[in-house]
Amino acid sequence: MQRTPVHTSRAPAAIGSYSQAIVAGGFCYVSGQIPLDPETGEMVEGDIGAQIRQVFDNLAAVARAAGCDLGRDAVKITVFLVDLAHFGLVNEVMSGMFAQPFPARAAIEVAGLPRGAQVEADAILVVP
Repeated sequence: MQRTPVHTSRAPAAIGSYSQAIVAGGFCYVSGQIPLDPETGEMVEGDIGAQIRQVFDNLAAVARAAGCDLGRDAVKITVFLVDLAHFGLVNEVMSGMFAQPFPARAAIEVAGLPRGAQVEADAILVVP
């Protein structure tokens, strides 16, 4: 099976040995995104809501680079939160980005995330 890497400067560069996304078998697998500003490479300033929005903006930018639309083509989202109390804010952000049928989702509380992030999310999309 052919695997095609995806890269865009509109999302943070990979900070390890991985691709921003891989397209294979009709799907786009977007790597976990943390709330880094793609222009500065630094964490966005603001509250957890701003961090969650940045994470989904980063996912959307990578999806676009793969020829997908996050809101239309996502079939699975996994969200990692340092504090599961922010689950409601994730729902608020996602309700503004996705329409029914909503993608499948998992939300997991974790002990820590890269660079001290409070939230990370990855996505699987169908390539149109």
